[in-house]
Amino acid sequence: MIGTSLFRWAISYFAVAIAWLLLAEVLIVAGFGFPNHDIDGPDTLVVVHIVTIGWLSTALCGALFQFVPVLVARPLYAERWTLPALVLLTLGLSVLLAGFLTLGGHLNGPRWLLPVGASLLIAGFALVVANLGMTLWSARPLPGPARFVAAGLACICVTASFGGLFSLVLSGTAIGAQWPDLLVSGVPIHALAGLGGWLTFTAMGVSYRLLAMFMLAPDSDARLGRLAWLAGITALAVGLVGGVLALWRMTGLNLTLLLAAAAALLSLAAYGRDVLGLYRARKRRALELNTRMSLVALASFVAAAMLSAAFVAAGSFASHVGALAFLVAFGWLTGLVLANLYKIVPFLTWLETYGPVMGRVPTPRVQDLVAERRALKWFVLFFAGSWMATLMLLVDAALGFRLAVAVVTLATLGLSEEFIRARRLADVAEPLRLPTGAAAPHLLVSRN
Repeated sequence: MIGTSLFRWAISYFAVAIAWLLLAEVLIVAGFGFPNHDIDGPDTLVVVHIVTIGWLSTALCGALFQFVPVLVARPLYAERWTLPALVLLTLGLSVLLAGFLTLGGHLNGPRWLLPVGASLLIAGFALVVANLGMTLWSARPLPGPARFVAAGLACICVTASFGGLFSLVLSGTAIGAQWPDLLVSGVPIHALAGLGGWLTFTAMGVSYRLLAMFMLAPDSDARLGRLAWLAGITALAVGLVGGVLALWRMTGLNLTLLLAAAAALLSLAAYGRDVLGLYRARKRRALELNTRMSLVALASFVAAAMLSAAFVAAGSFASHVGALAFLVAFGWLTGLVLANLYKIVPFLTWLETYGPVMGRVPTPRVQDLVAERRALKWFVLFFAGSWMATLMLLVDAALGFRLAVAVVTLATLGLSEEFIRARRLADVAEPLRLPTGAAAPHLLVSRN
């Protein structure tokens, strides 16, 4: 990536995302939302949308704007669209949350806040999809990892569409009144498209390239990568298309979701096997902290899949869906994003600060911008807290769950400090910190 243009607002996206994550964790610790309230209640919807849109989607968009051009060796289609997209996503989520708080009786506001917030979010995601979609279109035929991203972009369109319909139903408008059963039948499709397609499938594609790049590993096994993509696409197609048809014909979703789950397990098995192959074939024998923690996040993903299969076989999946969703959202997705941010933030900072003077003056290494031994304890706390919180949900211990999330919050604060230290070059030895010709980076904005 030497000489690659830096996405100016990447760090801004990450900072906004982490602020949303901390807010969600504080709300959970305070007893806001599930399990202290109904899993489908307004309070829980506040926390769920902060995590999935404010934290995960915002962080993922920032990473995609930087790394999709690297995946396809093409410049980003329109960088000028990226800041308006961030503003629309942040404003839209804020308005949507105000609508949920009104629905839950915490605010005295109009119900139309829900469709207005949803509309702003749809506009923000439309800019994201158009920008990344045109970048991918210019590089067809797409390389393997980029195909995962393309599928994820299609899934966020489905997710946003259903979210817009839900907002109309919840706001009590005349249009929304035409679909009285949509909330019951459509939520599984909305969740599958969002968590399964947009967040997980896209994260799988990006992690392929990041793991190979940061481990100095050869390209992944083309056959396994193709199998992971095809099986994943099949799972999404069966779940989404079949779910929409089942919703239209008013039939049950059980068979559709069972077939989609089988294909998803095959995709996961191929992806996991391929990632292990990258680890074995790597040239960098001593794994850096971000890579080790990415593997721990993958283990959480495998655990969630195995638990899901066990609960489906036992007929108790519905009663444990909250715990499984938390494990996927925190143990897998949040853990993976934080692990990669621990490398991405110093990597982009290093490119910005030392890339222009490379070869002319002595410069530090990327790993000199971080202190892995100090950061390791925060990752240990984060994953231990996430797993303990999942266990507390499985045994229906609400207080224990909140205490475990308090540990997760502490770890998130610690990792946030590590990101700030990397941007401030705080851990770089003084002789190399700012050599002649290098300029200190801004905290929240990168120089192109």
